[in-house]
Amino acid sequence: MPIVAQSTETDWVSRFADDVIAESERRASGAKQSPAAAPVVVVASGLSPSGPIHLGNLREVMTPHLVADEIRRRGYEVRHLLSWDDYDRYRKVPAGVPGTDPSWAEHIGKPLTSVPAPAGSPYPNWAEHFKAAMTESLAELGVEYDGISQTAQYTSGAYREQILHAMRHRAEIDAILDRYRTKDKDKSQDKGTAKGQAQAGQAGQAAQAKGGQKKAEEAELAAEEGSGAASEDDGSGGSAGYFPYKPYCGGCGKDLTTVTAYDDETTELTYTCAECGFSETVRLSEFNRGKLVWKVDWPMRWAYEGVVFEPSGVDHSSPGSSFVVGGQIVREIFDGVQPIGPMYAFVGISGMAKMSSSKGGVPTPADALKIMEAPLLRWLYARRRPNQSFKIAFDQEIQRLYDEWDALERKVADGSVLPADAAAYARATSTAAGELPRTARPLPYRTLASVVDITAGAEEQTLRILSELDPARPLTSLDEARPRLDRAENWITSQVPAEARTVVRSEPDQELLASLDERGRESLRLLLEGLDSHWSLDGLTTLVYGVPKVLEGLEPDAKPTPELKTAQRQFFALLYTLLVSRDTGPRLPTLLLAVGTDRVRKLLGA
Repeated sequence: MPIVAQSTETDWVSRFADDVIAESERRASGAKQSPAAAPVVVVASGLSPSGPIHLGNLREVMTPHLVADEIRRRGYEVRHLLSWDDYDRYRKVPAGVPGTDPSWAEHIGKPLTSVPAPAGSPYPNWAEHFKAAMTESLAELGVEYDGISQTAQYTSGAYREQILHAMRHRAEIDAILDRYRTKDKDKSQDKGTAKGQAQAGQAGQAAQAKGGQKKAEEAELAAEEGSGAASEDDGSGGSAGYFPYKPYCGGCGKDLTTVTAYDDETTELTYTCAECGFSETVRLSEFNRGKLVWKVDWPMRWAYEGVVFEPSGVDHSSPGSSFVVGGQIVREIFDGVQPIGPMYAFVGISGMAKMSSSKGGVPTPADALKIMEAPLLRWLYARRRPNQSFKIAFDQEIQRLYDEWDALERKVADGSVLPADAAAYARATSTAAGELPRTARPLPYRTLASVVDITAGAEEQTLRILSELDPARPLTSLDEARPRLDRAENWITSQVPAEARTVVRSEPDQELLASLDERGRESLRLLLEGLDSHWSLDGLTTLVYGVPKVLEGLEPDAKPTPELKTAQRQFFALLYTLLVSRDTGPRLPTLLLAVGTDRVRKLLGA
């Protein structure tokens, strides 16, 4: 059975779940539904597969997922809608995407589902190519959702009545939008969509605060390239007036079109294309090759789906943003209710620049899941409130992160964990459907990384070393240490530069050994003398820290002083130099175990 995440004052998920349930019941009551019929609670996310869907975009899904899962744990029926905004326009050729070249620019303006997938892809189009990796990652993360293709919705005519309604009320929509238009701001100021721009918005604020023009320009570029629905205007028209609908051209397939006439009675719509010059008149009551502009499309969907909870990025706190304007459009035009919509903050990467989904090489959930287990990645999103930024470690910081996670597991096991931490742990390790897969013997990540670094992944040698970590309970199969072992190996091979990898010497450094003073020689003698009786991870830890203490005439368990710490660092540097020709390396106890007693004795001059 999954661990129940208890509601606490500091648990943000439970607080939102309380609010969402109350709002859902209020709506059901207002709709005069039967009191015996519990409402289906609807939460929503939206992702635009315009390029690699990165770890910042994942917050768009994880925030409602965690809330939806808490509501399910309480026995309610929940739908988590994930709208794939695959009917958005293709805006640009992302940099660094394998299988693409500048020729893809000829497709700019077409729906993402009408753009060819990168060369060599098994998927039928651009959108499906980028959806695939995210779909697989969400399954591994235990995220349950109902996927909705906006291409399918629009081309099937699912939104026909909503489109015709918006066109009939175009003057009222124009008036709402006009409240936020200024002479000094382009009418398309709400760049990109709603979805996943927390990182871009926060980057822009930080850049402005620092005052650097170059940084500000970079942040603005990131905002423009943020994920979500395609960057588009608010539907402002030309001489024919305002229209909230944009057809895709019947000639070239692009959205570089302008509506020149529309008749409410017949629904006849005439448009021309600036790209190819094509023009036609269609009946909008039958025509399915176009979509509402984003600022109208999003609130239309809130009403259509009955969405109660949907987060968005920090850019939506500004006047004129899609969420702010959408709140008025959904009430005044579609007779709906704006969802509870917390803003979520920036997700960064340790040692890497801010993320933008339209740039190649940005870390995706699939990248993260190669080096960390799913519960750990879930925990990073669960333990921070949506408005708190955080970083995901791809560098050495991942070892400290795993240490923190293992310490939390120990606290959960012994009952000393704080309630909010217990709730975050429960949400990370399980869902309402059950426990997520986990490693049977979760050995320290840093130890596993050190071992596979030294052994270059050789399984027989890896098993020998890991089985010696705890002689009282030896590991009998590497499968016991998986999948954490595989994640650590992936981190070593994909994230650690070749020059930082550990290479054990094949022959002793005779010159260094000959130059040692009496203290240096005695330190090596004491270490070698204690190897056999301390041959375990804990034993070798005691030994390597104890040798400098004994040299100072202290007991091996004496408390360290500043002077003693200096002596220990000098001793450690000597051992590293003799073993791996550097003055630093993996933790010495792990390194000694990996090298083995015979080779250690040889390299230390025994």
